Amino acid sequence: MKQLLVALIVLFSMSFPVSAEQLKNIGELEVHYSTFPSTFLTPDVAKAYRIQRSRYSALINVTVLDTSAAGKPAVAALVKGTARNLIGNQKDLNFREIREGDAIYYIAELTHANEERFRFNIDVSRQSTNGNIQFEQTYFSE
Repeated sequence: MKQLLVALIVLFSMSFPVSAEQLKNIGELEVHYSTFPSTFLTPDVAKAYRIQRSRYSALINVTVLDTSAAGKPAVAALVKGTARNLIGNQKDLNFREIREGDAIYYIAELTHANEERFRFNIDVSRQSTNGNIQFEQTYFSE
């Protein structure tokens, strides 16, 4: 089941125009981040990970890789952040760590209205390396 979630996250973060897949280098860390509608997950996968599927809900996915190690393995990190809409309402992002084999990723859920735009501010830290990711995304419910 976890392999299916990983495959879906990778597939959806690269395949749909409503999602944003980005990466940022922070020191020796390569941080990949994406966001996509929760309805892209199958009901079984959403249930297995206690994710609420809704046309008014999106997922934010963050993966941290160590570029100083052979093969750029995924590494554990502290990931926290906020999402602020254009009228200034702020929502805290509660990231959950998910591990599957060597894969480590962080998922947060965000509820939104149709055509609501958010500015994301996500802090990533591991040992003595700290950095920030900022991006914007508009969500559609239809």
